[in-house]
Order: sequence, then C-alpha cells, then structure tokens
Amino acid sequence: MSRISGFITKHMAAIIALVALLCLFAPKCGLWIETGWIKPLLMLIMFGMGMTLKPADFLPIAANPRDIFIGTCAQFLIMPTVAFLLAKAFGLNTAMTVGVVLVGACPGGTASNVITFLAGGDLALSVGMTVVNTLLAPVLTPAIVYLFLRAEVDVDFIKMALSILEVVIAPIAAGFIINKFFKAAAQRCSNFLPSIAILAIAAIVACVVSRNAGEILSGGAVIFIVVMLHNLFGFIGGFFVGRLFKMNPAKVRAMSIEIGMQNSGLAASLAQSAFSALSAAAVPAAIFSVWHNISGAIAAHILKTRARP
Repeated sequence: MSRISGFITKHMAAIIALVALLCLFAPKCGLWIETGWIKPLLMLIMFGMGMTLKPADFLPIAANPRDIFIGTCAQFLIMPTVAFLLAKAFGLNTAMTVGVVLVGACPGGTASNVITFLAGGDLALSVGMTVVNTLLAPVLTPAIVYLFLRAEVDVDFIKMALSILEVVIAPIAAGFIINKFFKAAAQRCSNFLPSIAILAIAAIVACVVSRNAGEILSGGAVIFIVVMLHNLFGFIGGFFVGRLFKMNPAKVRAMSIEIGMQNSGLAASLAQSAFSALSAAAVPAAIFSVWHNISGAIAAHILKTRARP
C-alpha cells in the first residue's frame, strides 16, 4: 500500500492530466461518477487537510501577521480581478465567466504547500496563508462573487457561505480534532492522505470533464488559455507583491505560489451547488485542477533555480 500511495503522490500531475484527457475524448469513462459526489469528495480532501494540522501550525499566524495579512489581501484582490478581466477580454459566456471568477474567488489549495516546499519557499508562510484564507472564505468568497457577478447571475450569498462552511470548514475542524485527540491513529493515516486526496481530485475532474466534454471541445483553446493566463498572472502577481514589500527570497517564492494556486475543488463544488443551472461553470475549475499541478511543478523549478547563487 505504501508503494502504491507513493507512486500516486509522485505522479500526481500525470494522473490527473491522463484522467482529464481520457474523459474529454471518451466521456463515458467518467459518467459513472455522479455530480452529487463532488461535495463529499471535497469534504474528504478537506478532512485530510485537517488531519495534518497541528496547534503549532497556527503559531506562524501570530508570529508573522504582517506577511499573512499582505498575502491574504493580495490573494483575494489579484485572483478574482484578473479572472473577471480575462473572462471579459476573451468574451466567455456566462457559465464560463462564473466558473473562472469562482476559481479566482477561492482561497489557495493545499497543493500550494507542497509546491512551496519543493521551491524552497517559506513553508510556514504558505501554510499560514492557506489556513487564514480558508477560514475567511465563507465570508470573502461569496462577497467577491457577488461583487463581480451580481449583474450577470443571481448570487445567493448565504447559500454559498453555508456551502463553504459545510464542505470546507466543518471537515477541516473534524480532522483537526481527530489529530488533536487521536494523534496515533491520525499519524498512521497520514501516509495515505495525499494519495487519497489526489484520487478524489481526479474523480472530481473526471465527473466535470466527462459531462462537459462537448462544450470544452467546441469552445476550442479559449478556456484553456484563460485558465493558464489566470494562473500565470497569479504567480507573477504574488512574486511582485513579495518584492514590493521587501520580503526575503523564501517568502517571495511562497507568496508567488500561494497566490497562483487556487482551491479549484472548492470552485467546482460551489459551481455545482450554487450555480447548478449552469453546468459548464465547473469546467474552469476542472481545467485548473489539471493545469495548476503542472504549472506548479514548473514554477517550483524556476523559482528554486533562480534562487541559486
């Protein structure tokens, strides 16, 4: 089991990319995964994140409030604004615009912590930003979506906030409590948590791509370009924010990666729960799930190489 788990973790980007391609060109492969599974799959991922958290992980928040505050402001300003501007610049339809803005309005994902570690970035800052931004998401994500999309679609602020509390905050809290009071059991499970999360992400991607394969193919390369540019502007924006506030190189790398990588699983879940009438709204999140694992590995290599004397 350990070898299988290690293989899945090591080849995360390739596995998710292959699943996406298979379901894109042979949609029947993923139709057995029901859309109703997206929420419990994301809850499983968040529960796993909670089981990795310890009280000590919250110390950097108190010890380093300035940088985390800067990162949080940058995260929730840069990504949704860039998402909205790209959607308008490329003339995306309503469903795709909703999907791209949802990705931009979500907090950073846990994959950013792994990529930050690989890039030699400040892991404490990355984890601190992920925790704080996730805890703020029930308020900030619906507020941002309402701000940008209220003229185009009905945005139910309360429904979105409750959905985030249900699928993100509650599972993280449950995982944290188990890790706190049943540490031995949590540690035994910790070796398998990353591979379980990867398989859950792959299942979400398969579900969304298989049901929207026709629209993705007919839309051509536009949505792929928008997703890649959104991700790239996040990396670049985070890098320059770190430089602007004279952070050390490790913190600059963490800032770049944390802002550039979003919790696309949450975006897919919100698209399905809050905007169910727009089935294609989950497509940008599925594409982002594939792309940011590839781009994150590339960014880690570039940032780490750039840091060498």
